[in-house]
Amino acid sequence: MAMLRIDVLTIFPEFFTEVFEFGIIRRAKLAGIVEINIHDIREFATDKHKMTDDRPFGGGDGMVMKPEPIFAAIQNILGTTDQAEYPEGTRVVLLSPQGRPLSQPLAQQLADETTRLVLICGRYEGVDERVNERLVTDEVSIGDYVLSGGEPAAIVIADAVIRLLPAALGSETSAENDSFSDGLLDCPHYTRPADFMGMKVPEVLLSGDHAEIAKWRRDKALEKTRSVRPDLLKGENGDM
Repeated sequence: MAMLRIDVLTIFPEFFTEVFEFGIIRRAKLAGIVEINIHDIREFATDKHKMTDDRPFGGGDGMVMKPEPIFAAIQNILGTTDQAEYPEGTRVVLLSPQGRPLSQPLAQQLADETTRLVLICGRYEGVDERVNERLVTDEVSIGDYVLSGGEPAAIVIADAVIRLLPAALGSETSAENDSFSDGLLDCPHYTRPADFMGMKVPEVLLSGDHAEIAKWRRDKALEKTRSVRPDLLKGENGDM
């Protein structure tokens, strides 16, 4: 199994101090499943003030992230700024509200097909479009809202992808049972005690009948999805 290397480009590297040192991500790092490197975009700026942003052409509010430091960072990381020459299995992702929404299938695709994942954290009014045109293979958003920068989104994507890597969760079937893995939300879960303050675990879960338990879980997942996220259901009458 090839290790996944994640490179995060940001102007605030301190944002990631210790954030990848907990839980599943930490275990995956210690097991050699993933390597995460944080790169300060300012280190690739060549002017004396280490400028990474400038006023937008055409006027308007805010600042735009300059292309030169980002191109230099990609050259340093990948050895080229030509997408056709990127190492096999490389994806360069710009985190942006304009990107396609992050989904479980996209996270699974990145986990399955990627050995080098570069995450570019946008800031201010955005990133010079030439970065998107020349360097970026994917533009991704984590939701229909605006953040101050791409750093929180980079953490979300890294977490979503890493937990899908083989052996990252310690169980081959753990990720298969997550919400969205089959297009549905997850079913309810229970643990001991079987009776807590008069609230009892459904009898079917105590029955030992695995076929009935599987059916109950599927029915509850459908029920939850119809109630909370009917948009996930396809076909007439809400059937998959």
